[in-house]
Amino acid sequence: MDFSFNPQLQIFFQLLLAAFLGLLIGLEREYKRKEAGMRTFALVCLGAALFIILGFETFQKVIGKTGISFDPSRVIQAVSMGIGFLGAGLIIFRQSHLEGLTTAAGLWLVAAIGIAVGIKLYFIAIFTSLLAIGILSGVRLIEEKILGTKPTKDRPEDDPR
Repeated sequence: MDFSFNPQLQIFFQLLLAAFLGLLIGLEREYKRKEAGMRTFALVCLGAALFIILGFETFQKVIGKTGISFDPSRVIQAVSMGIGFLGAGLIIFRQSHLEGLTTAAGLWLVAAIGIAVGIKLYFIAIFTSLLAIGILSGVRLIEEKILGTKPTKDRPEDDPR
């Protein structure tokens, strides 16, 4: 999409798209009644996109100025590291099983989707979001129908509550 007539409008679109895609993936987590749901996923995706947009906008302002070394790809690394800390806080080991691992992985992926939106890879971000929703909701059906597994207390990620 070309918003060259108004760069601010392009940034608004990017932020809205990132929040929407994060919200869609968070909807599945909300449906499963996980602690991190629509708001958390939307905010993580929005935040990742904003950090990337700010990094690239800053780069555009300082490019060509002497004595300034700025690499916007470092912002991607910083977002990845930051989301790692957030995800680590979600994962707990309780009574011989892990809890929160799928939610943490989802937040990690949502941050990557926000990064993709921030660098204007819209179709990749949308495709990845749809793929994530399919994995989060569809794999459970495959597990139950084909493999015959049922949600158990030993597998809290499969708890249908």
